Amino acid sequence: MAGQNCGVTIALLGVLLLGAVRLLRGAEASEIALPHGSGITVFIKPGTPPLPVKPCYIISSKRHKTSLTIKPGEKEVFSFSCHDPENHFVVEIQKNIDCMSGPCPFGEVQLQPSTSALPTLNRTFIWEVKAHKSIGLELQFAIPRLRQIGPGESCPDGVTHSISGRIDATAVKIGTFCSNGTVSRIKMQEGVKMALHLPWFHNRNVSGFGIANRSSIKRLCIIESVFEGEGSATLMSANYPDGFPEDELMTWQFVIPAHLRASVSFLHFNVSNCEKKEERVEYYIPGSTTNPEVFRLEDKQPGNMAGNFNLSLQGCDQDAQNPGILRLQFQVLVQHPQNESNKIYLVDLSNEQAMSLTIEPRPIKLSRKFVPGCFVCLDSRTCSTNLTLTSGSKHKISFLCDNLTRLWMNAEKTISCMDHRYCHRRSHSLQVPGDILQLPVQLHDFSWKLLVPKDRLSLALVPAQKLQQHTQEKVCNTSFSYLVASAVPGQELYFGFFCPGGSIEQIQVKQNISVTLRTFAPSFRQEATRQGLTVSFIPFFKEEGVFTVTPDTKNKVYLRSPNWDRGLPSLTSVSWNISVPSNQVAYLTFLKERTGVVCQTGRAFMIIQEQRSKAEEIFSLEDEVLPKPSFHHHSFWVNISNCSPVSGKQLDLFFWVLLTPRTTDLTVIIIVVVGGGALLLFALGLIICFVKKKKKKKNKGPPVGIYNGNINTQMPMQPKKCQKGRKDSDSHVYDVIDDTMVYGHLLQDSNGSFLKPEVDTYRPFQGPTGDCPPSPPPICSRAPTAKLTTDELSPGFPTESETEPYTFSHPNNGSTDVPLLDTHEPEEPGE
Repeated sequence: MAGQNCGVTIALLGVLLLGAVRLLRGAEASEIALPHGSGITVFIKPGTPPLPVKPCYIISSKRHKTSLTIKPGEKEVFSFSCHDPENHFVVEIQKNIDCMSGPCPFGEVQLQPSTSALPTLNRTFIWEVKAHKSIGLELQFAIPRLRQIGPGESCPDGVTHSISGRIDATAVKIGTFCSNGTVSRIKMQEGVKMALHLPWFHNRNVSGFGIANRSSIKRLCIIESVFEGEGSATLMSANYPDGFPEDELMTWQFVIPAHLRASVSFLHFNVSNCEKKEERVEYYIPGSTTNPEVFRLEDKQPGNMAGNFNLSLQGCDQDAQNPGILRLQFQVLVQHPQNESNKIYLVDLSNEQAMSLTIEPRPIKLSRKFVPGCFVCLDSRTCSTNLTLTSGSKHKISFLCDNLTRLWMNAEKTISCMDHRYCHRRSHSLQVPGDILQLPVQLHDFSWKLLVPKDRLSLALVPAQKLQQHTQEKVCNTSFSYLVASAVPGQELYFGFFCPGGSIEQIQVKQNISVTLRTFAPSFRQEATRQGLTVSFIPFFKEEGVFTVTPDTKNKVYLRSPNWDRGLPSLTSVSWNISVPSNQVAYLTFLKERTGVVCQTGRAFMIIQEQRSKAEEIFSLEDEVLPKPSFHHHSFWVNISNCSPVSGKQLDLFFWVLLTPRTTDLTVIIIVVVGGGALLLFALGLIICFVKKKKKKKNKGPPVGIYNGNINTQMPMQPKKCQKGRKDSDSHVYDVIDDTMVYGHLLQDSNGSFLKPEVDTYRPFQGPTGDCPPSPPPICSRAPTAKLTTDELSPGFPTESETEPYTFSHPNNGSTDVPLLDTHEPEEPGE
């Protein structure tokens, strides 16, 4: 790069100096004389692009011309009618060398006529050598050698070399080259055409190459590339980007120092439609027992090669109707061998199923400096920048890389169940195989895709160590975490990131999911024993997820709803099963006053239910503020059910739970003792009074009845207890209930008048059996709801101590209950 910058600087200085000379010389005449038999012809012709608005002419023999030709044995004196002829004309010097009728002038090629004798125009020197097919011609380039460039590229100093060969009467372009490269020689037969282009400001007096005689090479050409140290070279097939000649052979010879290693990468290629033979590349590799080694263009190419080697491209007989094109652009990278390049790693995936492992470069910013390649080699020979290993086989790999941190690994495995009868209650361990952990490359992702039959089975994840959910308030500080997300097509549902060291004992999910172990530090190898999940196939349930949590007695447990940054999906339900030990009290706190959800259709609810007493509180997440911090002495459920929210007004829930030891209040003990003593004294007093009255009655005469008309002679009625259980009777079924009489105090506005409620439907929870999350009431109001206590119920109305929900029989015999996870949007009932 420094050499290129230097060349650009010199070129700019040349422009300034020659421009000053031209201004001083003005329209000074030039003279060109060509000797007889030189085979040189000079053409001065208009350049491209077309002439500017103000024309410029060549003045020769007092005549204005637009072009001038000078042949061998002629002499011309000419000038230009303008001061900037380089913007109007170019000069082309052609020299024909005939090696068929006489000996060839081998050796260094001279620039004739010299650049000092030519006008200051863009100059192109062309040498065309004709020879028999049996004669090989070799172009030898002096240091700094040549570097091939592709279509659309240019050379920094403006000096280019264009080289062509010949097949019978057809010209074949070998390539375009700049200075400062690795190409030292090009061998051809049947003739060669070499063009050297020099810009008008470049004062160069040597051609930089020579011609030598060689025996027939029996192919289109041979290009020699010499490396003296670490570096890379990009090379292309003949006629690139057009098609390689049909059924031809082209070879590249690479000279590599013995202490370095070389690797080949195909950058771009196309294959043609072959009728006969097969297009291929062949390698002659030192030390190989199978020389030449044959590869298809689609194959991974060799790498980690020590010493010199050859690469050949062989065409085929193409289909005349639809030939297609064969072309190839490739790179050779030479670098120092690394310690890992001599070490073979065995990756045994023979016992795995539906699994793949990919080793590939990390995403990095490109640099203009030379960066040694980083290759993964299969069987120490086939090397590439990325490698994918599949299950069912054993693989031997090695690395050719100066810094293995430039690579990482990504793996994927699918565990599926097709028959629910076979998979029920079966379990699988989700662990990274040891053969992957022993590789010297960091594992980035390992994803398990877990698939179950639709509406047949669900999944349960049980970690080896209890998990912590990653939140901003409590981040995961481990070297890895698990990302749990839905794998159902079209459903964007992320349950969250989880890492070891928390309070989540189990995660149950409704249907297909992906579990991705993602590492964040090389120390994962030391913490690999902490990784491990067990997935089980369990009976199907309709909730999206159920989290079983046993809070820590020392730290807060932070929990948040899935899709925290996007909101819980529409018409979904999630529950948390919070376990509270008998000697502990749970303190539940919501971190926001409101969830922020605004429903378009349906309602969003939260239920908090004590699992022992079945007492529950129901909150409308759209209308009400979230409950204040509360204490729970027994295990409880937190369940949220979403509506169809308005865009941008999604449902998010964030709360924490803390356990504290259960203590007995001294004041309560004193009150109980004093109250018990007072009650005992009162009972004794009643007994004494009763005894005294009985003695007095024995001493009196017959009692005299006195009538009092103001006294009610009927006995007060006692509430009759049901002789049957509530399940055996219809005592809990009501034909019609007047909502105004039961909830009237909730429907009055500020003027005391009653508001007519907007009635909507509520979808009850339909989760797993056993210790199930709570079921919400069947009817709810759009007016702000309130918790109903026993005191607020009318006489005879069942209390919440009875655990069964009440069923309301409507006059129209229509049910307003809609399953929580019904795929159809809930209908809005009419007012």
